[in-house]
Amino acid sequence: MEQIYLDLQTYMAFPFVRYALVVGVLIALCSSLLGVTLVLKRFSFIGDGLSHVAFGAMAIAGVLNLTNDTLVVLPITVVCAVILLRTGQNTKIKGDAAIAMISVGALAFGYLLMNAFSTSSNMSGDVCTTLFGSTSILTLKEKEMWLCVILSVVVVVFFIFFYHKIFDVTFDENFAKAAGTKVNLYNLIIAITIAVIIVVAMNLVGSLLISALVIFPALSAMRMFRSFKAVTICSAVISVLCAFSGIIISILAGTPVGATIVAVDTGAFILSCIIGAVGRR
Repeated sequence: MEQIYLDLQTYMAFPFVRYALVVGVLIALCSSLLGVTLVLKRFSFIGDGLSHVAFGAMAIAGVLNLTNDTLVVLPITVVCAVILLRTGQNTKIKGDAAIAMISVGALAFGYLLMNAFSTSSNMSGDVCTTLFGSTSILTLKEKEMWLCVILSVVVVVFFIFFYHKIFDVTFDENFAKAAGTKVNLYNLIIAITIAVIIVVAMNLVGSLLISALVIFPALSAMRMFRSFKAVTICSAVISVLCAFSGIIISILAGTPVGATIVAVDTGAFILSCIIGAVGRR
């Protein structure tokens, strides 16, 4: 135990480790706040769908040899988030079908582009890194950390300021419309916000594991609490603790960052199920 403490103290002396912890915790916090709303609205897999869209956009940026792929990935992901929202409201194409359609199409298109135009000698490694995350979270620069801080503050302020509106939109859109709430506007803002979070989070866990950050903390909190406020607060606490623990374990054990965080989230979900079952008894 003493050796682990000394190793951790040594690692914490490096700025990139501190940057990774700050970014990881903030991304986990933002994902958990919106995750509760998405789970309750039966839109859990929008994170998965948009992450695949981001993968396809990253493939396009790679073909164009862009040094800053965010300029391509972010606009495309936001546009697809809006399309998913609009299509999901269509009676002919339900929300889950729209997500599946765009998700699979973008994933296949991105992989096709990477195969056809890739100049890398390790294309399989590049694909695996993009899908499952990499050590890029440990190579963040200070300006990238501050960008994440600014975006996270905007998301948290938005959630706190419009908490009651989000609550209304989450549980009963028809009643919210009757009460004068601009339901379409708030749904649009939620979709755009989750798209921004997903683009930022791809460096942390990869495109295939992003939905875990959205779903697991919310489901874990729902096992123990029933009110929307309690579930939201508990989800945020669980998500932050799991992200922090996952990054620390990854650094000490040399395991993949994204997969480690998801594994810790899975353990927290199992523990919350046990606590919830004991509490109900």
